[in-house]
Amino acid sequence: MQNVAVLGATGSIGDSTLDVIAAHPDRFAVHTLSAHRNAAKITQLAQQFRPQHVVITDPATWQTVSAALAGSGCEVHQGPEALNQVVQQVDVDLVVAGIVGNAGMASVLAAVQAGKTLLLANKEAIVAAGHLVMQAAAASGARIIPLDSEHNAIYQCLDRQYVTGTRPDDVKSITLTASGGPFLQRHADTFKDITPAEAVAHPKWDMGAKISVDSATLMNKGLEVIEAHWLFHMPSNDIDVVVHPQSIIHSMVNFIDGSVLAQMGCPDMRIPIAHGLGLGQRLTNGADFLDLIQHQQLTFEAADTNKFPCLKLAKEAIQLGGTAPAILNAANEVTVAAFLAGRIRFDQIPVFNDKILNMTAVKPVESLAHLQALDQAVRQRTETAINETNNNL
Repeated sequence: MQNVAVLGATGSIGDSTLDVIAAHPDRFAVHTLSAHRNAAKITQLAQQFRPQHVVITDPATWQTVSAALAGSGCEVHQGPEALNQVVQQVDVDLVVAGIVGNAGMASVLAAVQAGKTLLLANKEAIVAAGHLVMQAAAASGARIIPLDSEHNAIYQCLDRQYVTGTRPDDVKSITLTASGGPFLQRHADTFKDITPAEAVAHPKWDMGAKISVDSATLMNKGLEVIEAHWLFHMPSNDIDVVVHPQSIIHSMVNFIDGSVLAQMGCPDMRIPIAHGLGLGQRLTNGADFLDLIQHQQLTFEAADTNKFPCLKLAKEAIQLGGTAPAILNAANEVTVAAFLAGRIRFDQIPVFNDKILNMTAVKPVESLAHLQALDQAVRQRTETAINETNNNL
């Protein structure tokens, strides 16, 4: 029986994780659930899965949930620091990091420092704090199993060769696949007219608004390149991206003897999550089985970094090193939010990202506090740049 802490339990990763857990009550017990503001859903989940702990990071929501779960035997905690403490408890076996954005960074680092097995869906924690996270994993012996379909595919192809933060000697390079998002066939000249509703309508995956916009700009794939750089100890030149609209092959590993291993499956997050929860042992998960006859054709094309410059910016950030990925990530979170709020156009997202990356001094990563201060400074700088541009229109 594995005790599981599910961080970000009310989001899409939480939904898929708890779906798999519910199918295997003899293997998993929910130790902790966390949420930010969705009081009704986290209360319902707590009543269904009966965790020992619930952590709420929004104070007003904590009061509501605490009252709703009074007498249930579940301890309801408030704030990010409580989350960090709970994931480090000795009886936690697996930590599923499903909190979106930089809000999940501290709890990821806390779990790794405690030597936990981390099932990682929060790519920003590795993007911004990859140096700190991998350094902590090396010191504590923590195991990191990526849940992004692309990185989990690489993990599966490497199988038991993979040790957190290392590169197997027989790997030449890795290839991440990208669906291309909703605008693969749309001409770049029309990108200025794209609406938020169009950008969040992903053709393959049901994701949150921010991640869907990142997929539409290919920034999501850029962040995954940075993540792969840290997770698999790969220089950016050994990480390729190809557009594969069918989203059947999730990624590939290219070996030094010319062999290529690819992981395939229907686009369903329950597949990588079940693989992570099973620690390499295959688990039934409710996902459909792949029917190649039905799909008939798998196609691939080069990623167009002129049309989608965010992908190029990500590789530039790897090459700059230090705090550059954190700068790019923070700027992107602000620009995406501004686009969704109707304050900037879709085609301005990479323009502002590029501007902020190249106007901010890149320094070595010192600590989590350093990254958090930098994150706030970059966010403010990006807001200022957006406001100045809008005021000059």
